[in-house]
Amino acid sequence: MSKQIMVGRVPIGGGAPVTIQSMCNTRTDDVAATVAQIHRLEEAGCEIIRVAVPDMNAALAVGEIRRQIHIPLVADIHFDYKLALQCVESGVDKIRINPGNIGGQEKVRAVADACAEHHIPIRIGVNGGSLEKELLRKYGGVTPEALVESAMGHVHLLNDCNFDDICISVKCSRVPVNMRAYQMLHEETNYPLHLGVTEAGTPSMGVLKSAIGIGGLLCQGIGDTMRVSLTADPVEEVLAAKEILAAAGLRQTGPNLISCPTCGRTAYDMIPIAEEVERRLKNVTKPITVAVMGCVVNGPGEASAADVGIAGGKGEGLIFRKGEILYKVPQERLVDALMEEIAKL
Repeated sequence: MSKQIMVGRVPIGGGAPVTIQSMCNTRTDDVAATVAQIHRLEEAGCEIIRVAVPDMNAALAVGEIRRQIHIPLVADIHFDYKLALQCVESGVDKIRINPGNIGGQEKVRAVADACAEHHIPIRIGVNGGSLEKELLRKYGGVTPEALVESAMGHVHLLNDCNFDDICISVKCSRVPVNMRAYQMLHEETNYPLHLGVTEAGTPSMGVLKSAIGIGGLLCQGIGDTMRVSLTADPVEEVLAAKEILAAAGLRQTGPNLISCPTCGRTAYDMIPIAEEVERRLKNVTKPITVAVMGCVVNGPGEASAADVGIAGGKGEGLIFRKGEILYKVPQERLVDALMEEIAKL
């Protein structure tokens, strides 16, 4: 089990539930726009939010942003250690840096000491696109070994400053490399791991890459917090993260829809009905399993674990619960009858 750190009042690692993170794409020094976006992300289910801090104006805005939101705030910093120090003073809940790119040991120590004094953890964020040149030469490019060596080198920099309140990420855009790096880190250290596939792309491919790269690791028991990185509205990152956690069996915040892929035995136009059920379930919060099956003969049995479900035939269909048939209804009433049964649960 990984060690536990606290980001504000949210635990990461140590057996705590995997948390969902996202990152604002507003200008951080535009406090109103950033706060408005964070409020939308909170409503969507985001549990930790990160903002870019490219300059002192952004660092100075962090405090006011933090006062107006309800979830922990992470400051993302590169190169300038003074920005980290200002964010610590402003009340940020976590710092994300690469200790190796903010200057010499004395600057690393200044950040570590400030974070230790305020009980603020540091995420060591290693990206394949910004690996140290000597590691690229040593390993011939971005490899799992290079990512892990970079991360552990940064860990040693902080450990040398008597700082151990650490979380680690090792992200790259190639899913197999990404996954192997996290597997190696999981074997080598017990620091909590922040999962993600960087530069995953637009939702059409980015969600797929993240489902494999993040979901695959979660199913192996690897990972403590996660961000789905998409070229999209950050709210889509949060919704995708929730779906990945549900698919990995780690969280169910609403209905789980199961439906058969159809075959030659399907006797009704099932696909649009399944799509309608999916749309209408978006307003349901009960953690139930709902089935849409294509065959009245085998459907109830194949979906016997479902809390409630439908199966269609010629002109009519069945409503069933836990595999037991409740009654028949005309096909045009199938979805309405299903929703009525869901309301009774």
